[in-house]
Amino acid sequence: MDVSFKEQRIRNLTHLYYSKPEIMQILFDFSKNREICPRYFEGFGKRPDSFQYKDDVFQLVKKGATSFHCSEELWLNPLDIQTGMTPEQLNSLRSGWDFLIDIDSKYIDYSKVMLKQILKLLNFHGVKNFGIKFSGSKGFHLIIPWKAFPKEVNGIRTSDKFPEWPRIVLNYISEKVKSHVIKEITKLTLGAGAEYIRDFKASEEVIPDLILVSPRHLFRMPYSLHEKTSLVSLVLNPEEIDKFDLKDADPMKLSLDKIKSFTPDSKEGEASELLTSALDWAKQNSISNPKQDEKVSGKFADYKPIELKNIQDSQFPPCISAILKGVLDGKKRSLFVLINLFRSIGMDKEVLEKKIYEWNKKNNPALHDGYIKTQLEWAYKRKPMLPANCKDFYKGLGVCTPDTLCGLIKNPVNYVVRKNTQGNKSNKKSKG
Repeated sequence: MDVSFKEQRIRNLTHLYYSKPEIMQILFDFSKNREICPRYFEGFGKRPDSFQYKDDVFQLVKKGATSFHCSEELWLNPLDIQTGMTPEQLNSLRSGWDFLIDIDSKYIDYSKVMLKQILKLLNFHGVKNFGIKFSGSKGFHLIIPWKAFPKEVNGIRTSDKFPEWPRIVLNYISEKVKSHVIKEITKLTLGAGAEYIRDFKASEEVIPDLILVSPRHLFRMPYSLHEKTSLVSLVLNPEEIDKFDLKDADPMKLSLDKIKSFTPDSKEGEASELLTSALDWAKQNSISNPKQDEKVSGKFADYKPIELKNIQDSQFPPCISAILKGVLDGKKRSLFVLINLFRSIGMDKEVLEKKIYEWNKKNNPALHDGYIKTQLEWAYKRKPMLPANCKDFYKGLGVCTPDTLCGLIKNPVNYVVRKNTQGNKSNKKSKG
């Protein structure tokens, strides 16, 4: 099929399709606080741009627009954006960002495999509200609205950490689902009894595309047409994924009464655990395997674990004591803290693991033993690192109840060292 035929086909559709009030309304509603940009088959229009009225959609179509794209970043006023702005200037204009994953491969079935594995991971982290849409070609877009993310983490404004934090979350998700994706693609490629896939490129082709996680990058708006396929970027429910077929995105068969929002009404902060888990994972992942590289970069490069003697639970700071009683929320973050604290003070491996599993029994509900085992194995492949400093991290867990010593230290490890030293001195004096 030559390009001219494709172009003629999409242009024949645009006036008929975009003239529908329901389509104009859904595009206009989604564009709020976003930078938008029309595409004129092969080239994009001017930037920045925005819709002031829903009729603006059709006015651009009459000028030749074939599809509409928008930013994942949310702006106080998109028209204030200027090319060449510094990150600081962009931060001052950015009010937030949606987290968007672009899943794309040569085969729609591979994209479905990746999408379903990501949904399982999101469910594991308590993210229940997200948007799914067909990309218009052979992939899917998944969105977690800005509302779902914490507005600050350890005193850092989340809105200022674009694209760094979305990239970390995307890498975290990619790493966590990759083995499951390979397994499921194996079933599709070699049959249900196969144990591995011979061509690992098949799994790599459906890893989420990092290109979308960059400043001012645009993605196709929901219910926009796709130039090359003439299909609709159709919004789907999770239960529609398996049965979805490309013909379902035929614009001439679209039921206007079934149009739905791409951005659901998320609960405030429901993606907090996902973000903090990804940041913790990145923190661990940034430290090289000492067997492969003895030179560890960063502020922990010269850090050596302390070997304390006669460590008692009474020597832990109030925040750690509170965590050890069991927690309702933030169990994964708490596990990260405990592992790094215990390793940093030189706790014996067997004692450490026993203490971790005993702590987990007090949680309601408890973490899966498999998850704890994975985190322990991951930690022991790397040099010890300090737990989070005594700032907003422990306040976020709801365990920060400082005593007089807390005002003199910056990290839970410092607290344990002081208490342990004082305790050992007291024991020597009593023996003397």
